[in-house]
Amino acid sequence: MKSLVIVESPAKAKTIEKFLGKDYKVVASVGHLRDLPKSQMGVDLENNFEPKYVTIRGKGDITKMLRQEANKADRIYLATDPDREGEAISWHIEHILKIDEDEPVRVEFHEITKDIVKSAIEKPRKIDLDLVDAQQARRVLDRIVGYTISPLLWKKIGKGLSAGRVQSVALKIISDREEEIKAFVPEEYWSIKAILKDGKTEFVADFYGVLKGKKEEKLPIANEKEANEILNALDKKSYLVREVKKGKKNKNPSLPFITSTLQQEASKKLGFSSRKTMQVAQNLYEGLSIGKGDQVGLITYMRTDSTRLSKEAVASAKDFITKNYGKEYSNGGKTYANKNKKESQDAHEAIRPTDVLRTPESLKKFLSADQLKLYTMIWKRFVASQMSQAVYDTIAATIENNGYIFKINNSKLAFLGFLKVYDYDEEEMGSLTAGTLKEGDNLTEKKVEANQHFTKPPARYTEASLIKTLEELGIGRPSTFSSIISILLNRRYVSVKQKSFYQTKLGEKVNGILQEYFTSIISEGFTAEMENKLDEIAEGELNWKDVVREFYVDFEDYLKKADKEIEKQEEEVRISEEKCENCGRNLVYKTSRYGEFLACPAYPECKFTKSIVEKLGVECPKCGGEVIIKRTKGGKVFYGCDNYPDCDFVSWDEPSNIKCPVCDGMMVYKRRKKGDYLQCINKECGEKIYDLPENSKE
Repeated sequence: MKSLVIVESPAKAKTIEKFLGKDYKVVASVGHLRDLPKSQMGVDLENNFEPKYVTIRGKGDITKMLRQEANKADRIYLATDPDREGEAISWHIEHILKIDEDEPVRVEFHEITKDIVKSAIEKPRKIDLDLVDAQQARRVLDRIVGYTISPLLWKKIGKGLSAGRVQSVALKIISDREEEIKAFVPEEYWSIKAILKDGKTEFVADFYGVLKGKKEEKLPIANEKEANEILNALDKKSYLVREVKKGKKNKNPSLPFITSTLQQEASKKLGFSSRKTMQVAQNLYEGLSIGKGDQVGLITYMRTDSTRLSKEAVASAKDFITKNYGKEYSNGGKTYANKNKKESQDAHEAIRPTDVLRTPESLKKFLSADQLKLYTMIWKRFVASQMSQAVYDTIAATIENNGYIFKINNSKLAFLGFLKVYDYDEEEMGSLTAGTLKEGDNLTEKKVEANQHFTKPPARYTEASLIKTLEELGIGRPSTFSSIISILLNRRYVSVKQKSFYQTKLGEKVNGILQEYFTSIISEGFTAEMENKLDEIAEGELNWKDVVREFYVDFEDYLKKADKEIEKQEEEVRISEEKCENCGRNLVYKTSRYGEFLACPAYPECKFTKSIVEKLGVECPKCGGEVIIKRTKGGKVFYGCDNYPDCDFVSWDEPSNIKCPVCDGMMVYKRRKKGDYLQCINKECGEKIYDLPENSKE
């Protein structure tokens, strides 16, 4: 008789069955089988918050199949994912199959390779009810908030709205940033740069401040008058090198990926949404065919907040680095143990390749383009984390002119270290243009100029920076970030333009109500504290129903007050100048989950609608038509030709009217930490412009 192994996904089942052989049958539950009902809250508020679980619609056949297979098996193993969600799925399956809760049926593995899977099967354990309770607590809390505040929003604002315990805090964070930007008042400041010469060698020095006695004092320049006073006081031939300091600077590799940093890096470097990152990572974890019938998981489990690495993985990486790059590159070798976790609680590892010998190049022909991109990033990050530091030669020079101080700071990459593997750009190479300077040298001025600047408002959140902020504040968990962002976009509370989140009017209205009536609950501090309590439940230190009860006592009062005091808001009617093509009435603006559109006010008698075309005033580079703003179903902005489908021009980056100075092609706006820049869309050219005019986007 075969043993039965139950996992979540068919792909995972296929991979594991090959490892275990003919004495095992591996089947998939295809996710959760039981959940709270969609038609009602499903939490008995009068009976100690007891959840009412039902079989999920459409899962009846799978449940029947599992029961049949279980009846034929003499041993059952529940091998769902190694986290709270996976533990809960196994617990539900245990109930469905009527397995004794003291039976050791739970197995878990953090990488799907033959040795790990076989080893895990030999060490089953009982279901961890503390982990299950933590998941139940989260589910019940979210259900209570969602199924009480959402109907309130329907009644007071409009149908189709929703509020979630964690998503609403993410909306607040975006909304708060929007308020900061609105309230921001630019402040003027000036900078002075001097291009100096020592014979034929030129240096760029930045103005720093003044010399008072022997002490240097930083001097901000507030306006043009102050800048001109400094310029007028400078002597063209009197730049004295007062001090030169030469040294070394080391740069450490980044830690191996955890879920949140993987999502952030994939967003910045690959343009992946957090949801796409997790989907592709799931494929890599569950197993792919890599030739000759071999099916294997290529990365460790992708839902983790641990940076720890196994000693075996570190040793394997060290050996690989020594053989392929040289001994001088293999001075890393860190396991990155988590200081705030006991070893017994830190079963998870960081996200890494299951075998460092499976280089991206060796897997190229077996993976899709997206799978290869993400695997390459994970592989490089892991290998780099085990390599030596990069080393820079540095030089810092202080230059005086009539009591004013200028500074030169140069650095140049002297030893690649981990950068041998990890990507870097030309800016990171640096240069030592001031390397020949000596104390006492006199330099001459080639050019000196003052430039006006204005302080900029805080940047809007991108997907990467929002995830980083949520993680830093302890809001949600890495595994939930992608769903939080998807809900905000799908509900049209935010939109995305140039990779940045913009709050919509609807989002502003919803956030206003939540902050007025539920501010104690929909807040960063409260939500982070609740995450800590969920962790304590998972560790067996708190009872989950006590935590829910404590939450509900205050929440119920807030809910009653809001229902009583909030007046129903009439929908704002905005009339356009465009006429209905059927009846001639002026069309009005309407909002759906996909954005604004125009509709006839005589609905339902007249059902005419029309999409809103937002023009950029930029000519299509393919056909000469008009480039317009478009949106995906998820609300993300992209740009395309208004002659579609006759013209297929599209771009994720915002096109500009500035022509490429090299090939006369279209240039698009790109983002980087130091500010936007323009890049030619012609791949053979790729020309970049970093110094953008202040009004380049106007």
